[in-house]
Order: sequence, then C-alpha cells, then structure tokens
Amino acid sequence: MKILSVIGNIAVIIILAFILAFAMLIGSFLFIPWMMYIIPLIIALYVFLVYLLTFKVFGWFRHVSGKKAFYGGTAVIAVVGLSFAMSDWYKQSLDRVGDAEVDLHQYMPFEEGTKAVKLDEPATLALEADLPILDGATALYPMYAAFAQAVYPENAYPLYDSEVMSNMTHVAYENLINGEVDLIFVAGPSEDQVAAAKRAGKELKLTPIGKEAFVFFVNSKNKVENLTMDEIRGIYSGELTNWKEVGGKNKAIRAFQRPQDSGSQTALQKLMGDVPIMDPPVDNVIDLMGGIIDQVSAYTNYNNAIGFTFRFYSTEMVQNDKIRLLAVNGVEPTKETIRSGDYPITSEFYAVTAGSDNPHIDAFIEWVLSEQGQEIVEKTGYVSIQ
Repeated sequence: MKILSVIGNIAVIIILAFILAFAMLIGSFLFIPWMMYIIPLIIALYVFLVYLLTFKVFGWFRHVSGKKAFYGGTAVIAVVGLSFAMSDWYKQSLDRVGDAEVDLHQYMPFEEGTKAVKLDEPATLALEADLPILDGATALYPMYAAFAQAVYPENAYPLYDSEVMSNMTHVAYENLINGEVDLIFVAGPSEDQVAAAKRAGKELKLTPIGKEAFVFFVNSKNKVENLTMDEIRGIYSGELTNWKEVGGKNKAIRAFQRPQDSGSQTALQKLMGDVPIMDPPVDNVIDLMGGIIDQVSAYTNYNNAIGFTFRFYSTEMVQNDKIRLLAVNGVEPTKETIRSGDYPITSEFYAVTAGSDNPHIDAFIEWVLSEQGQEIVEKTGYVSIQ
C-alpha cells in the first residue's frame, strides 16, 4: 500500500507540474521580447512550485527537519534564479541594439546650427529655379546637402520631401529609375539596379565625385585588429567560422550583413567577386546602417560580431567608441591611405543620372567636380576625386 501511495503521490506531482509548466509557458508569451531576463525568474518560480508540491504531497512539512530542508532549498532556488536574472538584465542594459540611426536633420541645408559645411566665398554656380531634385545614400547626405546649401536658393528643404532629400541607397536608385528625382549621390549600383534601369529603358550614368573606404569593424573588446582580404572573404563565404582562425579567441564568428541592394551590401558583393557570400540567418541581416554598428557594439556580441560600413559614416556621423575599425592587409582606413591608394578597399562614389530633362543637371555636376565642389567633398570628410 505504501508503494501505491508513493506512486500516486508522484503521479499527482507530475500532473500538477505539467499543468504549471503549460500555464507558465503561456504566461511567458505575454512578456515583451526585450525582457528576456524574466525567463530565469519564471524557471525559478516553476521549480519552487514543484518543490512546494512535493513537500505537501509527501507530508514532509510535518517534521522540523522537513521544514528546514524546504526553507534551505527555497533560498537556493531564489539565489540561483535572481543571479541569472540580474546577469541577463545587466547584459541587456549594456546593449545598444536596434534603431539608433543618425539624425540627418542636423545636416539639413540652411537650418540654424546645421552641420553641413560651408564655402568661404560665394559659389560660382547659383541656381534660382528648376532645381534638380536630389536624393542619395544616408552616408553621403551631409555632403550633397552642403552642395545644395552652396548653390540652391535659401529655403526649407525637408529631409524626405523636397529638392534635397535622403531615402537610402536602394530607394534613391528606385526614385531615379522611376523618374521621381533627377540626380542621386550613391555608391555604384548593384547588378539588380542596373537590370532594373534597363527594364525601364534607362541608362545609369555614373560620374565619380569622390573616394571612400569600405571598412570592417568589430567590438572594441575583440582583440583582433587586422584581417587580410582573404580572411574577410573566408569569413563572409562561411569558410572561416571561428575567431581563433584569424588570431582571436575561440569564439564563433557572427558576421552581420545588410539587405540586398543597399550600398554597403553591394560593396561587399564587389569585394567578394566570384566567391559566394554565405546565406546569413535572418537576424544577422540589419536593415539600417546605424543598426549594424549598434549590433556589433552590443555587449552580448562583443566576443564574436563583425560588420561593415563606410569610414566617414562610422567615424564622423556615428562616432561609436564601442567598435573598432579593422586594418586590412595591415593598413588602417584613413583619409591619407584612401588618397594614396594604400588602403585596399577604396572605392569611388558617384553622382548618378538616368536621362533627366532638368536643364541644370550638367552644370550642377560640373560644379561638383570644380575646385569649390571638391572643397566641400574634402571639408565634409571625404576624399576628393582629384
């Protein structure tokens, strides 16, 4: 009879444990995703309730030793649960993940206190009407906003609906191909963007106006400071998967990417050449330029993350001291190494047209290539094409 009683008690505990587990599983879905530190507390509560049921079912509370054992076990469960929860909360509080994109409003032309650079003398070109509608990459907006500030009439130019706007690289190409803008300032087009232009009966005309470095970066706590071109290709092809293979710690490499047709993803594809890029997990593809920097700078990614962007954006527009730009083939990405060509991943950026009938396009591009236009390129922080 005692055996049957024990079996019955165990069955009761198991059934009640399953009921509790199901209820707590449903309850856990009510917590918002960024409160993951709650999970250890839920587990601790579950263990405590099963622990409590066990003592009640077997009647161990009737004995003093049983009560002492229960209180001691409860204390251990609470300490362990709180320790894990506090550790997860601390790590999460240090993370800077998500939507901290640069506020481009601070570079808008003619705004009070704008960061858009200015010439020391009046521009040799002054447009009053039929203004070319400009669009372009996030990282290049400070530069072409300064072009407009020098040449366009003083006015308000809202960031997303005016003659001077910024909608990111892939949207800028779409707007140009669809005839919604006259001129865009971007990195070179992807194969898909070239094909889209052809389908629309348009030909993309690319005029180089400056130079920039395509850079790779890691968390500042990662001891790796240099990668070779072959190592970069190995990481993004999936051939190299652990930092110890490139002189780092024994940690798996988490290689972030950008969406297809973004300027930096296109730059990665050109760097990789014929080497296929691995298909990343969905959560390793970051929509915004600022987002990829935030992900790599996050505390929880300090051991293993790597990302890519452009030098000016990461050093001047974002200025995140929790990341470190990597040297490539032993060369740091600086204005001097871009100008000399020593940094191996240096590329031109362009003023791109697709057959606009705006009467001022040619004169505007010619001015951008002039001494004054190139001065703005340099003063903004890029390297002139000269």
